[in-house]
Amino acid sequence: MIRMMVRPRWIAALVLALAISAAFAALGQWQLARAISSGEVVERSTETVQPLSDTVSPDGPPAQVAEGQMIETTGSFVAGDEQVISGRHNGGDTGFWVVSHFVTDEGASIAVARGWTADADEAAAVRDRLATQMSILSLQPLTGRFLPSEAPALPDEDADPDTMTTVSTAALINLWANWSDQSVYQGYIVDTVAPDGLTVIDSPEPEVEVPLNWLNIFYALEWVVFAGFAVFLWYRLVRDAWEREVEEAEAAAAPAGADQPHANAP
Repeated sequence: MIRMMVRPRWIAALVLALAISAAFAALGQWQLARAISSGEVVERSTETVQPLSDTVSPDGPPAQVAEGQMIETTGSFVAGDEQVISGRHNGGDTGFWVVSHFVTDEGASIAVARGWTADADEAAAVRDRLATQMSILSLQPLTGRFLPSEAPALPDEDADPDTMTTVSTAALINLWANWSDQSVYQGYIVDTVAPDGLTVIDSPEPEVEVPLNWLNIFYALEWVVFAGFAVFLWYRLVRDAWEREVEEAEAAAAPAGADQPHANAP
């Protein structure tokens, strides 16, 4: 069989198989490089305060790069649009947020998580106190961490049907008294200061996870299999040709009439 392999015909076929295998291996390497490049983390400084208008635009989904970014803006709170959000964690404890309606100096609305408390009555008292305050006509600065809007969630069956457990822009705009199709940010700001009666919400720097593109890795493995199959196919063709030659040689070496029965055989 080795003598069969070194014949010019099969050496040429081997060169072709190796070239095809090398091409498949290169494609596999390219897919693997794509998987690695797509998983690279883009370094960004979320703790450097940036203007809200430069970080995200209203009336549309926020870009992923804006998630967790510290931002600043100016505007005024709309008294009477405060809501209590239950089931919020702060430093390992579960309690309540008070969320207000804030209008930027550009006229766009955004929800602001003002602070946290472990007591439901205290949260309701702060909400009611903020609701009685007159809207501040002069602009005031606001600094906090921007987070994307959460999905609306239905309260538990045994809970108050008006209970809110998520900071959902879609749900809040239905509760804001004077909001009528104005521009709105699809997210909210966690304030860095808290009104009396509330604790500043714990909002740590977001952890960046490195995504792994399993689809590209799967494609890379496929190309490796194809590369190996090209060489295996050459081997099978050589072996089949060798087996045919062996069978033909054995048939030619067999004596004539060896397979014919004798006339006087019983």
